[in-house]
Amino acid sequence: MARYGRDEARRWARQTLVGVINCTIPSFTGDLEALNEKAIRHDVRLAKSHGFLGSLGVSEVSITLPEYIAFLRIMKEEAGDALIVTHHASWNTLRQNIEAVKAAETAGAEFVLLSYPPNFYPESEQDIFDYTKAFCDSTNLAVMLFPMFVWGFYARVHPSDIPVGLIRRLLDACPNLVAIKAEGGFPGIQSFVECQRLFGDEVVISMPIEGELIPLAQLVSIQLSATSDHEYYGPMIPRVFNLLRERDFDKASEMYWKLHPARKAKNLVSLRKGLIDSGLEPSMEPFREFFIGRNQT
Repeated sequence: MARYGRDEARRWARQTLVGVINCTIPSFTGDLEALNEKAIRHDVRLAKSHGFLGSLGVSEVSITLPEYIAFLRIMKEEAGDALIVTHHASWNTLRQNIEAVKAAETAGAEFVLLSYPPNFYPESEQDIFDYTKAFCDSTNLAVMLFPMFVWGFYARVHPSDIPVGLIRRLLDACPNLVAIKAEGGFPGIQSFVECQRLFGDEVVISMPIEGELIPLAQLVSIQLSATSDHEYYGPMIPRVFNLLRERDFDKASEMYWKLHPARKAKNLVSLRKGLIDSGLEPSMEPFREFFIGRNQT
């Protein structure tokens, strides 16, 4: 169960959501017939040791809802109170997402990233409002709104994906909307700027893209970078985040440029070479070993 009540969600978020939340992808056994609990626990322990505030239990994979809830339970058991287990509301329908978030709450999730189903086809702001409010009304958990081009809203509703007027209505109607993952109109920082300017005193504004987080946090206070594949850089993003919070901008800038080869390679999917060029130490095991796994069952 969450460590806060529904009416306390925004206060909890402001006080607690200070740091970096990465992603944990569920691991499976070699025959893909069951979760690999040992491997999942390994990943959670690594996230803890790297200094992450929390981790998103990724659901955008081939996984059943019972398997996913079992996955969250394993994450929570291993994390204890050291990581904020984050539910990924990314199922196929509103009904399924309501069922999933209720189960996720009992499994120990305390924070929710709200996605929208691939077959959700809103043609107005009201359609997005109705879906979002119905979801938020169904849970006591703190929810993060996620304006993003992948939902396809930009073509039919607004270029910013979820316009600020609609965000205003949602914040007024949904007290457990506590954060905004501000990627509307991606790529670009206008959504973050608007959300920070208009809503930053009410809810937490997250900048999940590290290449924009590091420079922007030198100009405006940012308390959360969530959710993102920051685990690619090992412990580096929590470290640079701490430097930014301490206003050690010179060292943070040095780290920005240190990571730049990895950042560029990541965009080109040349991942291992980018890490090496950044002076980091990725695993040098042959890629075939990934398919066998270090935690075999």
